[in-house]
Amino acid sequence: MASLSLRGIYKKYPGGVVAVSDVNLEIRDKEFIILVGPSGCGKSTTLRMIAGLEEISEGELYIGDRLVNDIAPKDRDIAMVFQNYALYPHMTVFENMAFGLKLRKVPKDEIARKVEEAARILDLSHLLDRKPKAMSGGQRQRVALGRAIVRSPKVFLLDEPLSNLDAKLRAQMRTEISKLHKKLGTTFIYVTHDQTEAMTMGDRIVVMKDGFVQQIDTPQNLYEQPVNKFVAGFLGSPQMNFIDAVLKKTASQQYYVEFGSEDSRSGRGTKYQIILPESKVVPDLEKYVDREVTLGIRPESVHDEEMYLSTATTGIVDCNVEITEMMGAETFLYLECEGIPITARVSPRSTAQAGDVIKIALDPNKVHLFDKETEKAIVN
Repeated sequence: MASLSLRGIYKKYPGGVVAVSDVNLEIRDKEFIILVGPSGCGKSTTLRMIAGLEEISEGELYIGDRLVNDIAPKDRDIAMVFQNYALYPHMTVFENMAFGLKLRKVPKDEIARKVEEAARILDLSHLLDRKPKAMSGGQRQRVALGRAIVRSPKVFLLDEPLSNLDAKLRAQMRTEISKLHKKLGTTFIYVTHDQTEAMTMGDRIVVMKDGFVQQIDTPQNLYEQPVNKFVAGFLGSPQMNFIDAVLKKTASQQYYVEFGSEDSRSGRGTKYQIILPESKVVPDLEKYVDREVTLGIRPESVHDEEMYLSTATTGIVDCNVEITEMMGAETFLYLECEGIPITARVSPRSTAQAGDVIKIALDPNKVHLFDKETEKAIVN
């Protein structure tokens, strides 16, 4: 098994294009780490540099204690599972899974033992004589995983392995891969643009944007303590609400954020306030008084239930309901408040209908504040 260490890794292409900038990452032995970010953020390039399929322009990559920058992919003791399965169409499942071992001149009986063991783990034993074209996408993906497992590599690299599957199969395969990781006890590095996959599977998540690592942390910490507006908006579905606001302070030294609209001539429109609880007051807050900030609040922290509204002392807002989406276990309300779009994730028992004017309450204990210019988190 192996730990990995990426130290100041860069990928530069001719013409001055920098795809990956200064990636520093320590991956522990047996860890399940996920690289996540929008298309073009550099996550697959980083994975391909670990695999040896892309040359590292700058920096050092260690697998265990061995510097592998100049070591060929086949000698790195890693296995990669691709998005498009990359199976040989003319070979059976058995032959596909055995192919890498044959190239390594592994004895036939050992090949058979390893393939049968992997097939048992992945529930493929009854398909060993089939060819890929006679199989479903989920079965093909399991064959691709099996081909990697038989080699007993130190590190598994998975590049968007579920993106070709339908929603139900993806959910199923997520569980399968998580179980597989626990069973094999090997280091897994997994690339995806799907934040649900990232949040449900990874021990830690590396969030990337424009070639830069934004934050590395556990799923829970990323969700609750994002370092900037990008991370806050990328993780969570529906995404966090962002509202332009101004931070203010009362004569009694109480901080609050104010948002909404008001026409200076007609006096129309409404300003709303959220008083910040003591737990949200950080030393840096003082320098933002009377400055514009971005207020962030997740949809599940926006309440429309009567019981919550009757006890709320701050953050009560009037909204127009534009669209309601019944999701079974929950309902999404798409609201408009003084020109500001707000999404709420509420109980399926909510009676709100499109066209209604309702009151909602924003939970002051769950607000985030971001610097308007740098987009860095001020308060989490």
